[in-house]
Amino acid sequence: MIAIELGARTASEVARVVRALGGHRYVAGRMHLVHAFAFASLAGGAFEELEAGAAWAASVLGSDVDVASRDERLWRRTSEAEIAAVLSGFWSAGSEAERARDRLRAWLARAELPVVGEPFDPEIEEDVHPLLIDAGWELVPLTALDPERHRGAIEAFGDALSWESARFEEEEAIPPIANLHELPAIGPAELLNGAVDGELVEPLVLWTQGNATYHDYVIRGVRRAAKLE
Repeated sequence: MIAIELGARTASEVARVVRALGGHRYVAGRMHLVHAFAFASLAGGAFEELEAGAAWAASVLGSDVDVASRDERLWRRTSEAEIAAVLSGFWSAGSEAERARDRLRAWLARAELPVVGEPFDPEIEEDVHPLLIDAGWELVPLTALDPERHRGAIEAFGDALSWESARFEEEEAIPPIANLHELPAIGPAELLNGAVDGELVEPLVLWTQGNATYHDYVIRGVRRAAKLE
């Protein structure tokens, strides 16, 4: 996969870009998971979007599940609104975010799970544990783009030959090519140390797979929708 910098540096910008990534007409599907530790750490906070997640986390963490494990019951499928609220809850400036980080440290200590590595290190993404936020989108295949509804992306290829070549390449690929957008793996290092006073220590990137022209067009639209330069 290829990383593309989105230009979001503050907690509020990150929240807007997450919502924009799920709000455009090229999204075919999504899979977002948030760990119970993240929801529990934000319980009782200012985000109404997280009340259901916090209640779910209290139930799960009070059950017989091993909180230090990779048990699938520790993750909840969620929405862009909840992802945006969780990231804002940890990465904003102020006492609310510090309280959330303190609670997360307490949950990690209870589970005897260390905070490993520097935030946003792509070399250790596969080893992040616990994975606190896993968010990704699948885009409509080039072969399924509608000439009217998706005209902008089609015209981004510049001419008919380039467009047809891209469609043919996707259609004939073995194994099939999926156009994917994924946030970086968000673990303890990212939620605890990924931002200082509301600003990320590294610019947020989006991992992409698939046709570069298609991604360029869609991501430019996401940046505009999120009001990023």
